Amino acid sequence: MSAATRTSGGANGVSPGRGARAGGGAVRAAALRWIAPLTALLAWELVTRAAASPFFPPPTRIIARMYELWFSGPPARLFLTPEAVGNILPSLGRMGLGLGLAAVAGVGLGVALGRSPRAYAYLDPMLQFARAIPPPTLVPVFVVLFSIGTQMQVASITFSVIWPILLNSADGARSVDPLKLETAAAFRFSAWDRVAHVVLPSALPKIFAGLRLSLSLGLILMVFSELLPGTADGIGFQLVDATSRSDLPTMWAAIALLGILGYVLNAALLAVERRVLRASA
Repeated sequence: MSAATRTSGGANGVSPGRGARAGGGAVRAAALRWIAPLTALLAWELVTRAAASPFFPPPTRIIARMYELWFSGPPARLFLTPEAVGNILPSLGRMGLGLGLAAVAGVGLGVALGRSPRAYAYLDPMLQFARAIPPPTLVPVFVVLFSIGTQMQVASITFSVIWPILLNSADGARSVDPLKLETAAAFRFSAWDRVAHVVLPSALPKIFAGLRLSLSLGLILMVFSELLPGTADGIGFQLVDATSRSDLPTMWAAIALLGILGYVLNAALLAVERRVLRASA
């Protein structure tokens, strides 16, 4: 091997063999990650076809129904059918709005409470009490305040998902390293600069932990709010409508779609979390 080849091979600090091994390891890890789900799907397919029960259709039939119902539209509409536009998008819009409002209010109030020990001590019992109230029990209150419709659904989602964000934000703001705050004071940081450059970056891991919990709760409350009488669209509405008509393939398709949405949204949030934490490190 010539000196030029050795120089070019070591210029980036990674040998070709090592890069190939790293790539092969990533492929193996991805394959191992999908072995269990694919095995479960295969077993489900074999068992349901052997049982031939109308109540438990095989996964291939469920996937075919999902495609027919929601994803067989024209390319100009991203393959979304009118059923998808009229039900999936409104559901995601309500959940996104509720989570967005909860994130803004929860992070803001949580950081403020976390940096004020006296306010946190006074309000913590009340916050714990409100967090412990099961969200479905407050549906009559929201119906009275907002009537049945989008406002009530967004309000119920927001109230239910704000607590993990608020309490985790407060805990993260309380656990900031005092040395960092003393250093910021020595450099005469303003109160806003201390929050933006010291408190928030230190609290980000716990804030994102609260966001992940709230995402799961938001998906559950999105469906629950659409199960109520008077709802005219949404994945939950389609689920109830299919159940009432004994349309079992559509019912299972809605359940599978909710699981897929939960997985995709959680993976997207984890990707955002990794990028934000890397940038703030």
